[in-house]
Amino acid sequence: MVKIGLVYSDEYLKHETRNHPESAQRLNVIISALKQSALWNDIELIEPGYADEKDILTVHTPQLIKIIKKAIKEERAFLDMDTQISPDSYSVALLAAGGVIRAVDTVMNTQINRTFCAVRPPGHHATSDLSMGFCLLNNIAIGARYAIRKYNLERILIIDWDLHHGNGTQDIFYNKKDVFYISLHQFPHFPGTGSDSETGSGEGKGYTLNFPMKAGFGEKDYMDKLNNEIDQAVSSYKPQLILISAGFDAHHRDPLGMINLSSDSYFKITLKIKEFAEKYTGGRMISVLEGGYDLPALQESVLKHMAALR
Repeated sequence: MVKIGLVYSDEYLKHETRNHPESAQRLNVIISALKQSALWNDIELIEPGYADEKDILTVHTPQLIKIIKKAIKEERAFLDMDTQISPDSYSVALLAAGGVIRAVDTVMNTQINRTFCAVRPPGHHATSDLSMGFCLLNNIAIGARYAIRKYNLERILIIDWDLHHGNGTQDIFYNKKDVFYISLHQFPHFPGTGSDSETGSGEGKGYTLNFPMKAGFGEKDYMDKLNNEIDQAVSSYKPQLILISAGFDAHHRDPLGMINLSSDSYFKITLKIKEFAEKYTGGRMISVLEGGYDLPALQESVLKHMAALR
């Protein structure tokens, strides 16, 4: 049987946060649950490597790197009111981005064509020049840009189902057509972006697609978008690689949102995106952990997601 990939390292636990929803315990419960499940026998553990700063600079400005390093050198606890840092945070962020890069190499070069990256800190709120919303570097954007450069890909699809709009990812690719960014997110909500009028600019016009979901929306609403407008958009775009910003905070038990997905919803949503991958990318798809802050719900949802990847 062809295995599914899991990018993980205990080094990700060294990004220390205190009394904060984005904690190392999130990864502890995920890895513990996977090891105790029947899925573990079907998982190939992939050791991440550190991203080079040249990879970071394909997405972020030199000034952003300087800001993070300076804050850590000054032993500051926060980059902003939401985003905590600790002495190892920058190196861990390089390992998170490097984990997605390693996943790209894995799905492009081996029989393992579906991989989940259990990485932290998360990334989709980080813009080219600003760390925010618990995110230091934009892991999925760095991975997408790497895939384009290394493998000469021309069409990458990013689907972001995190509760919060991935303003950073949208911003980075807003005027590009080699990355099609699609987001389903609670709206209005943090960070305030992601209206359906935001569709890209320049050559990227039409390659950003936002689905603002009202508080109280649930599985039926998500599946309706996936089976209709998103299906049509993906069919037209014909991606060569699919990346998922896999936040699990749209779960009905999550403390940061008001969307009513269940753990099983993530199984169904993943199956639909897997269908896109099997149709257009030869099955190649990579998911990258973003949010998810109710630990039992996160644990259950990731298990369902991985089961659907199998």
